[in-house]
Amino acid sequence: MERIRLDFPDEAIIHRHTLAVRITDMNYGRHLGHDALVSLLHEARVAALASLGLVEWDLGGCASVVADLAVQYQAEARWPDALMAETAVRPPEGKALTVYQRLRHADDDRLVATARLNLVLLDPANGRPAAVPASVRDALVQAGAA
Repeated sequence: MERIRLDFPDEAIIHRHTLAVRITDMNYGRHLGHDALVSLLHEARVAALASLGLVEWDLGGCASVVADLAVQYQAEARWPDALMAETAVRPPEGKALTVYQRLRHADDDRLVATARLNLVLLDPANGRPAAVPASVRDALVQAGAA
């Protein structure tokens, strides 16, 4: 079986966010479901951007859309586990932001999952990909990510 291996860029961390596994996040295996994991990562990503004064749906006047998502599952989480989500952003290249996220158990630091996604920025006038605005780059630089 071929597995995804993601290298989390510790030097690019912009935010840490605590979350809890909700009972509604559980699947038939009685652990955190893959769909709920993506929702928890989304919540942590929005909080990370907000900590920089950015809004995911209006990044410097541009909308954003998830172009791709890769997740490496590493351990189970169950209700009511406390989790810590770390978000890191690589320096922007072209018309996208590459966002890494790592989800750990808050009590013992065990890794639950590592994820990488690309947010493509869209020009609201024509819906086409747009360069990362200077205001977004500046916010990332101030956070030490770029």
